[in-house]
Amino acid sequence: MNRPSEQGESRRASNARKRISRRPSRLGIPAGTLTPDRAQQPDAGFPGLLKRTWQRAGEADDLRAGIEVLLTLDGHVPADVQLRALGAKEEAALVALCGLTWRTEEGDGDDASLRSVCGLTWREEEDGGEDLAGVDQAGDDDPVFVGEVALATTGRIVLRVPAQEPLSRDGLAGGIWRVPWTRRTLETYRQELRRAEARLARSVADCRAWLAEQGPEGRDALLEQATEAALRTAPFVLHQQERLYTNFRERNNLTGKTLWPGHPDCALSGLRGLPLDLWSDHDVQLLVCLTLLVRSAGPGRVEEANGTQLTVDHVAHMLERVRRGYNAVPGVEPVAPAASRQVAALDRLATDLRARRPQVSANAQLYREIHGALMHKIERVAAAPAEGARRREDAVAARLRARLPLAGATLADLGEDLAAGPEWLAAPHGDFGTGLESLVYETVAATTDAFDADFTMSRGMRSLPALISALRTQRWAEICDWDITRFFCCVVPHATADRHFGGSAAALADTAWAMSSRMQYNSWHFVAGNLPKVPEVAARDHFVPPTIPDVAFYSDQHHHGHVNNGVRFSIRSPHAVDVDGRRFNGFMDLRLLRCEGPAFDEQDLLAAHRVSAFIARATSLAAELAAAGHPLEVTAFDAAWHWSSVTGGVPEAAGAATGQVRRAS
Repeated sequence: MNRPSEQGESRRASNARKRISRRPSRLGIPAGTLTPDRAQQPDAGFPGLLKRTWQRAGEADDLRAGIEVLLTLDGHVPADVQLRALGAKEEAALVALCGLTWRTEEGDGDDASLRSVCGLTWREEEDGGEDLAGVDQAGDDDPVFVGEVALATTGRIVLRVPAQEPLSRDGLAGGIWRVPWTRRTLETYRQELRRAEARLARSVADCRAWLAEQGPEGRDALLEQATEAALRTAPFVLHQQERLYTNFRERNNLTGKTLWPGHPDCALSGLRGLPLDLWSDHDVQLLVCLTLLVRSAGPGRVEEANGTQLTVDHVAHMLERVRRGYNAVPGVEPVAPAASRQVAALDRLATDLRARRPQVSANAQLYREIHGALMHKIERVAAAPAEGARRREDAVAARLRARLPLAGATLADLGEDLAAGPEWLAAPHGDFGTGLESLVYETVAATTDAFDADFTMSRGMRSLPALISALRTQRWAEICDWDITRFFCCVVPHATADRHFGGSAAALADTAWAMSSRMQYNSWHFVAGNLPKVPEVAARDHFVPPTIPDVAFYSDQHHHGHVNNGVRFSIRSPHAVDVDGRRFNGFMDLRLLRCEGPAFDEQDLLAAHRVSAFIARATSLAAELAAAGHPLEVTAFDAAWHWSSVTGGVPEAAGAATGQVRRAS
């Protein structure tokens, strides 16, 4: 399937050919000059989900059932994530109305404690709104206040409580439910709110005291650490009561894709050098909580707070959940619980968890569960591989034994056999210019079939010799300046995947190359995170390279590419690759996508991670060959390759036009 050799082609002509439109169905036409093949529907992705959720909630039998539909976004996210997104007043209101809370009676918040304190029925209003007439279980209380419930376009439940104006319809995903409150409901609300306010006041005072102990220089160092974490982390949205902190798109007020470090609109930048007594309570909690999260596992832990209230209580809940997960792993020295919910005690717990994490990783597989609707991530500790994982791995290994010059019963055995004689990785093999290309393609193709994926892909760098040369002479700025054509991604769709694209092979090829191009960008985005933090590297846009796999549910909500191409369920398995003595985290990964159910599960992830490890080991062996002088280059997996591999033909315009230069920066 490889393109014919193009020796003699100039580097300029080669790069121009690689930069031709992202859409192989338009080869020869610069990207962005024609109307897109597929226009996104107005309610595609998250807006459509919110609309359907509101309609589904309106069909529920009572308020509590309707609220549970809203909390889970009709089964798309865990309910406790939305419960922990509520501010103090909204949280107290849900306890008073329906007994829904993420806190236990002891207050540690490990599990949702659901206490039913009211029964409610639906009644349609003539004006099209909904009015909820309640029957208090006490039996003799009449409604004394009419509250409101709605679903915001952010996905959060919003409530009108006493002393607030009616909810504005701006920013809502549907209508407004009117909810009568009885005297009993009001009294429960008062008690819950009183406890919440007292708890919050104690926590804020503790945060201020802890920050005061750090001194001005210490606080500035913490601000720098939090700013760097926000800059190098995927999008997140954090709540502080009514305030929003985010690095996501147009709403951002933290350093990220839009706001550079030091930007006056960044909330963290505005605190640098500012006396602590002038900090708002929101900002005090923001810095303390970000510090605890980063200290527990690095910047990636911040994404595990996505969509929730960023308070010490919520961080304590998360750290305790992580602690219990770590302590359940056999052979791991237990981590002691925090002595209290004071910042100093939680700081010790966060530090202990960070120190224990490598030991946990050596004894069990850590991974993240991603809920795409709210971009929320949860760290999990996987169980041991079982029959499901072994069946997937065996299917991949069987195909590789048949297609590659390798022997062995398992992927680990195949890797050992490859390590004993890796030279063929640098020589032509089958239809490919190198054995490495052949191995990547055959492994990706085998995974697509064995896992019933609609697409599988794996990425890497085209020229290991060029990277090694730059590393040896410490040309960090040059590596950072390489554009995305320096990287590749092999995408192999399932033989039946065109059913998601109107039966069109052209549309399927178009999508495969769009995915490949995006993954080239991901490689570009991560590579700088493995280089020394010299000024040129620090100034270059990059994320912290990923180190653990993840499984995602309902990813077709926010990311435009995922929405357009129906990427609903996925597995990502990143692995490090050793290149001339330097370890590159996230250098490659294996991704599996499904456009419809069923979702991938933990056993699928465990098997995929072993497949990914096999490709990573082959890449490290190829890097050793390149370091020894083998001219190992990857020339396959460009736009023309994806077109011909998917459609079986050769595009007429291939190589005919230069297209546009596409730089990731």
